[in-house]
Parts: sequence; structure tokens; C-alpha cells
Amino acid sequence: MIEPNVRHQLRDLAAKLINLRGSLDLDLKQEQIANFEEKMAAPDFWDDNEKAQALIAELNGVKSIVDQYQALLQEQEDIEMMIELAEEEQDESLAAEIEQSVADLHGKVGTFELQLMLSEPYDRYNAILELHPGAGGTESQDWGQMLYRMYTRWAEKRGFKVEVLDFLPGDEAGIKSVTVLIKGFNAYGYLKAEKGVHRLVRISPFDASGRRHTSFVSCDVVPEITEDSAVEIRTEDLKIDTYRASGAGGQHINTTDSAVRITHIPTGVVVTCQTERSQIKNRERAMTLLRSKLVELKIQEHEKQLAEIRGEQMDIAWGSQIRSYVFHPYSMVKDHRTQVETGNVGAVMDGDLDAFIEAYLRSRIQSNSEQ
Repeated sequence: MIEPNVRHQLRDLAAKLINLRGSLDLDLKQEQIANFEEKMAAPDFWDDNEKAQALIAELNGVKSIVDQYQALLQEQEDIEMMIELAEEEQDESLAAEIEQSVADLHGKVGTFELQLMLSEPYDRYNAILELHPGAGGTESQDWGQMLYRMYTRWAEKRGFKVEVLDFLPGDEAGIKSVTVLIKGFNAYGYLKAEKGVHRLVRISPFDASGRRHTSFVSCDVVPEITEDSAVEIRTEDLKIDTYRASGAGGQHINTTDSAVRITHIPTGVVVTCQTERSQIKNRERAMTLLRSKLVELKIQEHEKQLAEIRGEQMDIAWGSQIRSYVFHPYSMVKDHRTQVETGNVGAVMDGDLDAFIEAYLRSRIQSNSEQ
């Protein structure tokens, strides 16, 4: 016997999918896919590799939405058929399977809804993520390395690509800083949830006395902006320095001044890139990073103005961590903005961040809808 609440949940999901179909405008998306594919068939498509890659990423994003919707619709129809079969054959053994299938579909539809809600101007862009350990030497630098691995794992699970733009290793272990480009549709939309200070509490493996240590790493995320029109950058406002790269890079490292540091004098923003062998390439990447950071400053200024209108108190002190990771005396990861927490620290450090990201994004959406 199929429980009435299971039928009710399935009816609600079917209604949601119908509403989503209307908001998606599938016919328009099919036209977009056809236009993208026509451009890809042009003989000069690969003349501009970066532009080609960006178009392919956009195509994959649109196709992903269409494919996901059709898969959800098919799953809902399959469950309906399973219910009919169970009733016709009076097979009560299918009840548990049907209940689990409805629960799984409910989770998938929720995630899909969230993806569609990422509609802010830069949400669909690639993300540039930076990690900077705080005071604490090797302990904090090791924590930075652990977070770097966590975000890399998260990106890989989503099928995103990770490119290192700048990497400064720690003296004994870990990292002094790292900047990575995470390429994928809605990468910035998701990862903007990770901006802030991340706090670790554990027994330090670098302390012979086995004492408990608290470490902090700041995470900054900006959208990758490649359009020249996004912000105005004047040549006279730039101070450009070159120096010898350090870290991984083979024989080329420390033989030529290929690393580039650019300072934007009006804002004081400093960016560096040293991962390319060519100084020209490093300069191009550094300019992209600078442009992205300047756009992020504009976003932050806009949000600050909105906060002042709403009368919010914006605390950006180092101690105002967004999330705590506790390894000792108990295991827990807790997000202080949404109160979402889990005891499965290992899964989180392996990139299982979606529960935290989704809760934060939903809270933002709810907050915006109440204004």
C-alpha cells in the first residue's frame, strides 16, 4: 500500500516541474543551443581559443539545464508508472522503493531549483578563489593547504576545471597563499558562498606537546571578468613589477623574471601571477585577475549601500568566521551564518560542501525576496 503522504509529495513535485517548465522557456533554450552549435561549426571558431572555450562553457551550461529538467521529468514519470504497477499487481514490496525514489527526486528538484535561482549578474562566470592563512605559521599554512585540497575536490566532483594562477608554498608545510581559477558554469554563483574566514580547531601535528590549536584562513572569491568594458583600467594607474617565480615550475623557475605583480594605484589592489612560463602570459592573467577584483569591489560597494539602507551592521573583523571546522575534542563542521552543521568532517574535507553552499544561497534568496 502506497502511503498517502508519498502520493501527496509526488503530486507536489509534478506541479513544481510543470511550473519550472514555464519559467525555463525550453523552446528558447533549444534555439540557443542550435545557435551555439552553428557558431561552433564555423571554420574560424578556434581562431580565438579563449572565446571558443567561453562559448563552449556557456553551451554546456544551457544544455545541462535542459538535460537535467528532462531527466527529472522522466524520473517523475517512472515513479508514476511504478505506482501504477504496484497497485495493479498489489505488490507491497515496491512501497519502500517508491518512497525512497520520491525522496531522492525531492532532493534533486530542490537542487535544480537552486541552480535556476543563480541569476545575479556574474553567477554564471568562472570563479577566482584565493586562500590566505592568518597568523600562526606552519599550523595556519597547513590549514590553507587542507582548504585548497577541499575546494579542488569540490570542483572535481562538479566536473569543473581547476587552474593554479599563483602558488606560494609554506616554509615547512602547507601554503602561504594560493590563487586558483575554477572553470565551470555557475562556478562563481556557488563559490561566492565561501567568502570569509574559515576556522580550524585541532590537535596540531606540528606541536610536540600535543596541544590544541586554532587556525584561521581567509577565502576570497571573485568572478573571472575578461570583458574590457566591465571596468575602466587606465595604464597610468598601474604599477607593474616583474620578478623571478618561486615554487613548482621545473628548470624555468628562478632563471627569468617571468612572474608579474600589478598594483592598481587608486584602489591599492595588488595581484600576482607566476604559473606561466611567459611573462606576457602571466601579465595577461594578472590583468584578468585585477579586472575581476575591481568588479568585485563594485559589487561590494553596491551591497554595502544596500546594507546601509536596510540598517545592517557589517562586521568584517578577522574573528568573524563564517564556518568552524572542529577536529578535537569532537568532530563537527558548522556554518555560523545558516547554522547548518555536520559531524562528518572527513566528507567535508573531501569536498562535500553542497549542504553549506545551498543553505547559504537559499538564505540570500529569501533575504532578497523579503526586501
